[in-house]
Amino acid sequence: MSQAFQYLAAAIAAGLAALAASWGNGKVISKTLEGMARQPESAGNLRSTMFIGVGLIEALPILAIVVAFLILFL
Repeated sequence: MSQAFQYLAAAIAAGLAALAASWGNGKVISKTLEGMARQPESAGNLRSTMFIGVGLIEALPILAIVVAFLILFL
């Protein structure tokens, strides 16, 4: 029974992290496109900042997978 709870906890941790990251990426990208549409001359600066933000957002599910593996194998 304990192992079943470990699998469930790992799945919930990974699933919620993936859901949160996808929602965050969608918000960042949509707001960046909105900013580019309003001020096309700042598109390069917005694009580079967006890539940094998306990279930082993607760190969350990677860390959640690490935590999920720790839950499963420790």
